[in-house]
Amino acid sequence: MGIHNASRFNRNVPESDIALVHDYLLTMRGAERTFAEMAALWPISPIYTSLFDDEAMTGRFEGHDVHTSSLQRLGVGQSKFRSLLPLFPKAFEHLSLAGKKLVISSSSAFAHGVRPDADATHICYCHSPFRYVWHEFDTALSELPATVRAPLRATLRRIRAWDKDASDRVTHYVANSEITRYRIADCYGRDATVIHPPVDTERFGPPESPEDYVLYVGELASHKRVEVAIQAAKKARRKLRIVGAGPEKERLQAIHGDNVDFLGRVSDIQLTELYARAEALIVPNIEEFGITAVEAQGAGRPVLALGRGGARETVLDGVTGVLVPKGDVDQFAEALAYTNFQSFEASAAVKNAERFSSTRFRREFKDYVEQVADR
Repeated sequence: MGIHNASRFNRNVPESDIALVHDYLLTMRGAERTFAEMAALWPISPIYTSLFDDEAMTGRFEGHDVHTSSLQRLGVGQSKFRSLLPLFPKAFEHLSLAGKKLVISSSSAFAHGVRPDADATHICYCHSPFRYVWHEFDTALSELPATVRAPLRATLRRIRAWDKDASDRVTHYVANSEITRYRIADCYGRDATVIHPPVDTERFGPPESPEDYVLYVGELASHKRVEVAIQAAKKARRKLRIVGAGPEKERLQAIHGDNVDFLGRVSDIQLTELYARAEALIVPNIEEFGITAVEAQGAGRPVLALGRGGARETVLDGVTGVLVPKGDVDQFAEALAYTNFQSFEASAAVKNAERFSSTRFRREFKDYVEQVADR
C-alpha cells in the first residue's frame, strides 16, 4: 500500500473548486455515459480531459468549461488516438488543477494520473486499470507485427510503472464492479468501494415481439472477442447483427458469412429499437461491468454471456439470460442453437435492469462523495 492523501474537504465545497477528469471524450460509450452522469451532479464544475470532440458529445457537457491537454491541437480523433499512447501520461500530469479542492476522475487508463494540489482530495471512479499494461499486456503485443513488439513492450512497461505511481496519488478508489475491485487491489494494492455504473433504463418502452436475430453491441477490438460471436452464430446458423466500430472491423468483415450484418455505430434511438427486437444479446468477452447487458434487459431481452466478470453481477442465469462457463465458440454455438430465448420473461429482465438505473447511480455516488467529505 502507498501513502495516500488524507486531506479533508467540506461537503459544501463550491462547484468551481471541483475538477472533473476523464481520459478522452471522443465518443459516447459506457465510460463516457458514466462520466456524463457524474458531471450532471456538478453541472458547472470544469472538465479536464486529454482530447475532446464537441460534436461527438452532442451537447452532453454543455455548461461545463472543458479544458484539454496539449494533445488537442494535434487534431487526432477516435480512429487515431491510440497512436498517441506514449504521450498521455505527461499530458495528464501537465493539466493544471491548481486551486481545486476536490478532484473526481473517471479512469480506464490515464485520468487518475493528474497531479492536483497536495491538500486536494482525489476520488477516482475506475472502470478498469489500464488493460493494455496489466491484464491485456500479452494480447496487445500479439496483435502487432514482430518488428514493433520490442519497442511497444518497453513503452507499455514504462506506462505500467507510471500507472502504479499515479495510483498512489489517488485518495479514494471507486470500482465499477467486483472484478475491477479485485484488479485495483492486484495492480495497485488499493481497496475500493463498488458502485455499479448508471444505465438509462428509462429510455426503453414496453417489450416488443423479437425478430429472428441475436445482437452484439460494442467496440470491434480484440479483447471484445467478437470473432467468437461471429463463429458461434455461423455454427448455430443464427443471424447476427453487430453494432460498433473499431480497429478489428476490417478483419472481422473478412471472416463473416451471409448471416452477419455489420451496422456500424448507430444512434441511441436506433440502438433501443435493435435491443427491443433482438432475440438476445450476446456478450462473448469478460466485461468489467457490461452496460450493454443491462440495456438489453431493460428492453426486456435476455442475455447470452460468458459467465465471468460483470455478467455474474448483472445477469441472473436461467432467469434473465444464460451464462456459459468457458465461453468458447462451441459453448456459445450450442447455447444459440438450443436455447429458447423467447421463453424468458421480459418483465424479469426489466426488473433486474432497474437495479442499475441512472437515478440509483447518482444517489449512490453523490452519497459516497459526501461520506468522504464527512470523514
